[in-house]
Amino acid sequence: MSQFQYWYPLIGIMLLLVVLGSATVKRAPISMAMVYLLLGWTFARLGWFTLDPVQHGKILEVLAEIAVIVSLFSAGLKLRKPLQSRLWRLPLILASVSMVMTVALVAVVSILLFDLPLGVAVLLGAILAPTDPVLASEVQVSDPGDADRLRFSLTGEAGLNDGAAFPFVMLGLGLIGLHKLGEATWRWWAMDVFWAVGGGLVIGLLLGKAVGRVVVYLRSRHLETVGYDDFLALGLIATSYGVAVAVHAYGFLAVFTAGLALRIVERTMTGKEVPPDMSQVNGTAEQLASDEQHAPAFLAAAVLSFNEQLERVSQLALVLVTGALLSTVEFSWPVIGFALLLFLVIRPLSVAPFALASGMSKRQAAMVSWFGIRGIGSLYYLFYAINQGVTGEGAHWMMQVVLCVIAASIILHGISVTPMMRHYAKDAAP
Repeated sequence: MSQFQYWYPLIGIMLLLVVLGSATVKRAPISMAMVYLLLGWTFARLGWFTLDPVQHGKILEVLAEIAVIVSLFSAGLKLRKPLQSRLWRLPLILASVSMVMTVALVAVVSILLFDLPLGVAVLLGAILAPTDPVLASEVQVSDPGDADRLRFSLTGEAGLNDGAAFPFVMLGLGLIGLHKLGEATWRWWAMDVFWAVGGGLVIGLLLGKAVGRVVVYLRSRHLETVGYDDFLALGLIATSYGVAVAVHAYGFLAVFTAGLALRIVERTMTGKEVPPDMSQVNGTAEQLASDEQHAPAFLAAAVLSFNEQLERVSQLALVLVTGALLSTVEFSWPVIGFALLLFLVIRPLSVAPFALASGMSKRQAAMVSWFGIRGIGSLYYLFYAINQGVTGEGAHWMMQVVLCVIAASIILHGISVTPMMRHYAKDAAP
């Protein structure tokens, strides 16, 4: 019996424990991500699951990339409010101005306290700036009709800033000498900022709208393409991401806006009122999928449901990987202090003033400042940078800091999210 065959019962038991223990975890001040992290670290310490950040860097980058794009598509699908709604103002600010401030503050602290070169400091800031769409499900919108400002803002921020951080990753790589910035950074502004950001947003919107309208038309008029929601989700994710990358635009933004566009199609065809839960509507899946009245809502709900299943699997895999990677580095007090500084000082300074200015209560502003969850997006950017050629002390320092920040986020936010969101929901209830 080969060593790999021992993993079959181990993985099976682990998945069954996830199902059987999910209710207990929801009631307790812990998260499933904390359990996965501990399991990954334990497996690595026992020698069952070993990873080398350099040797396995490329496959780890690809795994993180897949997990992020799946979650970004889900984030876009969850946001049903029209783009002209006031609810979009704060997420846009958080994903742009606040993120730039985070990059700058992390870079300044890295230079002043740890004497990092400018390029490495900017790169570290860009890696740590985006919040996470994979691990933040408990603070995101609960359904497409959820218009709570806190949850909507955190969901929109996480959906946008994973792609919006890419220009600063490229800037950091350019300052190190691993990417062309052009004279006076003209190429960076033209290609890495305006073209790549704008192109990603437009490609996702166009493809999402086109695919959504065509599928609804074929189903409601010709009873075709019914029952292929899983293929539709995977196809739209892969196409939007692939097209964007092929034209040197940001695929993360394309995937997010593709999901958002699919929701826009549903809202345009269904109307302002949130459609009922499709599971509560009489009729078979085939009847609802092809019914002109329910087809748009059924399409969006079915694709989102499938995508959320993919999210759970990707979260399990990537947090296990993170736990295993934790066993490969040693954390010092300066690294731990840096992580706490990010959560307790840098994130609030970058977020709270804008949250208050947008009309949020002090409590909401404090919560949106606290729940800047870091996770798989930062893991992807870390391995992207390493695979682009970042080596030596800079790479070692980034590995320590990023893994420490992700682990601290999983633990601190995992402990606090259940009681804080429970109290928040109770106080918000009429």
